[in-house]
Amino acid sequence: MNFLAHLHLAQLADSSLLGNLMADFVRGNPHQHWPTPVADGILMHRRLDVMTDSLPEVREARQLFRPETYRVAPITLDVIWDHFLARHWTTFHTTLSLAQFSAIAEKEIMPQLASTPDEFKSLNAVMWRERWFEHYAQPARLERVLHGMASRRPRLAALRDSYQDFVDHYPALEKLFFQFYPRLMALAHQRQL
Repeated sequence: MNFLAHLHLAQLADSSLLGNLMADFVRGNPHQHWPTPVADGILMHRRLDVMTDSLPEVREARQLFRPETYRVAPITLDVIWDHFLARHWTTFHTTLSLAQFSAIAEKEIMPQLASTPDEFKSLNAVMWRERWFEHYAQPARLERVLHGMASRRPRLAALRDSYQDFVDHYPALEKLFFQFYPRLMALAHQRQL
């Protein structure tokens, strides 16, 4: 899962949006440095990452990647899942548009940024201004995202090529997303993530 899915599932679970969004920028035991709701959100994000990576649908999706991009498939898949969530937002969230959801998340997260890691602050400055989530619905946007990630981390250069795997297997990946995401939503509603 990437940023949008983590926020969506956090909202369904009534978990801290800040904690769920910030988790990749925090190391160690979050309860030592963050208020309980934020720390619990960080831990939810971590559990969700482990759970998602072990889903049979996600393992099947990973097999669709070529040998030269297989190593970065988990990262690419995180972005792909956000694409399908954004593209089919009204199927998964019937009460708010994606733009409304984004605005609510931004309004909740931005006032809490002061004590967060600098890299996370920088991400937020760009993410909300450029309306990332609304653009995720456009398949071509993923190419830009993957290229940007590859440029920032040379050891992940294969991300640039993994966009082709997304294009080549779009219908199969979309079908797999529709198989597992409703289950994650149900677990979020039940506070079991």
